[in-house]
Amino acid sequence: MGAIALIALTIAAILFSAGGIIVGKLLVKKTYNAQKGQAYECGIPTETSPWQQFHVGYYLFALLFLIFDVELVFLYPWAVVVKKMGMTALAEILVFLFILFMGFLYAHKKGALKWS
Repeated sequence: MGAIALIALTIAAILFSAGGIIVGKLLVKKTYNAQKGQAYECGIPTETSPWQQFHVGYYLFALLFLIFDVELVFLYPWAVVVKKMGMTALAEILVFLFILFMGFLYAHKKGALKWS
């Protein structure tokens, strides 16, 4: 039952996605507007070319955010089974959090969290 449900869900997701794209292509009137092609910066008119380089610190900060955001995804299943597993779960999550904390310290030492 599980494999059949997974296959049916995958097929349904593909059909809904493709159906939305096809309906959009068929029913929406295509018009070109020069303003639509411009970069959007919170309603402020652009002053420079949108194809400019950004400081790598922004990307590092975003990656660090993703790492610690994904950590929360792993903490939820752990919280569900922590009672059942007992001390084993506690030891595993402490190792996991220690590794993440060491990564945080490394990023802090390298200056990845500074905006200047």
